[in-house]
Amino acid sequence: MELAIYTLTSELHDEQAINDATKEFLDSLEVPYQLKGDDFSDYGTHVFDVIYVRTGGTESLFESLFPQLREQSTGPFLLLASGKHNSLPASLEIMYFLRLNGEIGEILHGSPEDIRSRLEELEKPREVKWKIKGCRLGIIGEPSDWLISSVYDPQAIRRRLGIELVEIPMQTLLQTIAETPLPEPSFSSPNEKVQKALPGAEQIYLALKKVVQDYQLQGFTLRCFDLLTAVHNTGCLALARLNSEGIVAGCEGDVPALVSMVIAKAVSGYSGFQANPSYIDPLTGNVVFAHCTIPLNMVERYELDTHFESGIGVGIRGFMKDRAPITLFKTNGTLSRAVIYEGCVVKNLSEPDLCRTQLQVALVGCHDYFLDNPMGNHHIIIPGHHEHLIKELMNNL
Repeated sequence: MELAIYTLTSELHDEQAINDATKEFLDSLEVPYQLKGDDFSDYGTHVFDVIYVRTGGTESLFESLFPQLREQSTGPFLLLASGKHNSLPASLEIMYFLRLNGEIGEILHGSPEDIRSRLEELEKPREVKWKIKGCRLGIIGEPSDWLISSVYDPQAIRRRLGIELVEIPMQTLLQTIAETPLPEPSFSSPNEKVQKALPGAEQIYLALKKVVQDYQLQGFTLRCFDLLTAVHNTGCLALARLNSEGIVAGCEGDVPALVSMVIAKAVSGYSGFQANPSYIDPLTGNVVFAHCTIPLNMVERYELDTHFESGIGVGIRGFMKDRAPITLFKTNGTLSRAVIYEGCVVKNLSEPDLCRTQLQVALVGCHDYFLDNPMGNHHIIIPGHHEHLIKELMNNL
């Protein structure tokens, strides 16, 4: 952790005395830092950009800088306040100004130990956000027609996470598929129908990789059901492979789910399992989640089957380790609300009337959320327990 320290100083104060006090105060934190002073030209280019309000009388100075800082900022404003030279009163005025202008932030104040401890708490969520900043995500085709509540705000997503959304016509992918030779399949299945569909499924995989490269994407969500009629195949295998290769790949054009998967990957290293809650047991808190694709690096083993709804193409039946810890996560399309639960895999199912990958998961206390105030259909299951880190990250958004 290294701080980039920018300073606000009133002209009324003795410069040498303030400089001496600054060095003493910053050194007492025992945290590496670069003292940037009053040159804010590269503000927003570091994991930790901190504005040290060195004196009172700096409120108007901050107000004049605010349009520039708002444009450059990559996260909540961090104001550093000492107990001298009216540093804290000025910081309080500036923080309220930020709130009135729709921004969030925090004043770092107290003993050196208190400030250092808080910086350590902020380090991981800020590093996660830094990983996400500059990410380009494709929306290939429009969101599926049934996602009537999965709306999103591109400006809010860009402003709060630094993610750029790129709209890509479905025809672009279909043309790329048409131009991609059918490969020799690298997978095999004892199911004759699946085996026959494998070359086409892998052709879709290669075409999606090309679209990712052409548009310089780190991830995408695909209006995948259009493939059923257009090429009589599915994207399930392609998405499973791409997610395991580090390209975040979501289903059905669901942008909030895709953004949730990008956060999941930055936190855990896994894109997560985008799944439908299919059955909830209110007595046990167990929930069955199902979908026809899952990242191949999330499962102990997998089988190939057809896509559930259509009975064509190639779907994935993945099996996670029993009792494996998981985190359920979903944010909405403005990043203003999130749901986070920790739990574990109870068992893997193979019911004939659900999508191919089926996980029964124990999630204590989730019943009221799902049945009274859910955030749509798709939710993301992430290997491991990450509730604290994700909450800290979302609170800072």
